[in-house]
Order: sequence, then structure tokens, then C-alpha cells
Amino acid sequence: MASFNASSNALDFLRGCVVDFDPETGLSKTAQTGKRRLSQMKGMFQDEAAREELSRHGDPVVYEFHSLPLPETPGDLAFGCSILNPGKVGDEYFFTKGHFHTILDTGEVYYCLKGHGYMLLEDPQGDWSAQELSPGKAVYVPKRYAHRSINVSATEQLITFFVFRADAGHDYGTIETKGYRKLLVEKNGIPTIVDNPNWKRG
Repeated sequence: MASFNASSNALDFLRGCVVDFDPETGLSKTAQTGKRRLSQMKGMFQDEAAREELSRHGDPVVYEFHSLPLPETPGDLAFGCSILNPGKVGDEYFFTKGHFHTILDTGEVYYCLKGHGYMLLEDPQGDWSAQELSPGKAVYVPKRYAHRSINVSATEQLITFFVFRADAGHDYGTIETKGYRKLLVEKNGIPTIVDNPNWKRG
């Protein structure tokens, strides 16, 4: 059934809208697309030499995201899909860069559509957890926690749908500078949490 609006502009988001997201691929014909290649994640994996080598030979897309160009104003919600490819750098699984929100007191919800992974959470004081993601599971990211998706499948994409307050902003710089205190790596075929030897205090 079609949607009907007083406006003739089908993309007049402020009057409400319907947005397509394919549950199998996470792709959208409506939303904007962004991609992160391995070459754009310099210094984020513990084995920088391995990252550099993979970047020179193919430079794979680590993840992409599809979201609406909604106004970043109080009261609005931003939402979209994140598509994280399978892969590893050394023994460390592919992950999203991860971020705090600029408005630190912002929560977020991620709903897993496909794949198997974890959401790594960490607050500025060092409290952390790793929440498992599989189809049908939703992870609530509390306010004040940085969050990073990690794909532990060897063959399948990790696809999540996310929602957060539209004016929250993204603080990538803190994670780019300091890193996470913990990493998720493969040991004996099992996802395992280890300390990050490159984490910078202060």
C-alpha cells in the first residue's frame, strides 16, 4: 500500500517517511552510503604491519553504513544500517572504528539482522563489556559508553540496524587517539577478550 502525504515531495522526512532496508544485505535505495576501507583505519588494529600489508594488497572495505540525511536537531532520531564484512588483521577481527557520542549522555540501540558478532562497550572510567549479537537480538548501548561492532564470522557479514538521537554527534577522535582498553581476537578458533597493548592512558 502506498503512503500519502500533504506534500508532493516523497522525501519530505519531516512529515514522516518510509525507508527501505534489505534485511538480507542491509542495503538501501533511499539512504546515503558511506564506506571505510582498511587504509582509512591506520593505527586502529594492534598489528599495524599486518594492516598496512592488507591495505597495499586489495585494501578491502571493512564496513559500510546507510543512513538518512535527517536534521541533527533535538527530538529527531537518526537511524540506518551498518554492514561489517568478515575478515581479520592478524588475529584481530574486523571491526567498526567505534565512537563516543559528542553528547556523551546519549544511548543507542542496535538490532542484529544477520551474522554473528559482538558490541564492545567502554566508558571513560574503564568499565567495559562485550555483548553478543546474532539475528533477532538487540543491544542497548547506555549513555556515556563508546561502542564498536566486531564481526567474528569467517564468512558472513554482520548487519545491524541502529537508532540514536539525531543531534548526538560522533566523537571518533578519542578512540582514534587512545584506542579501546580491550580487544577481541581469535585464539584457538574462539573469540577471546585480551588487553590492548597499544591503549594510551590519559
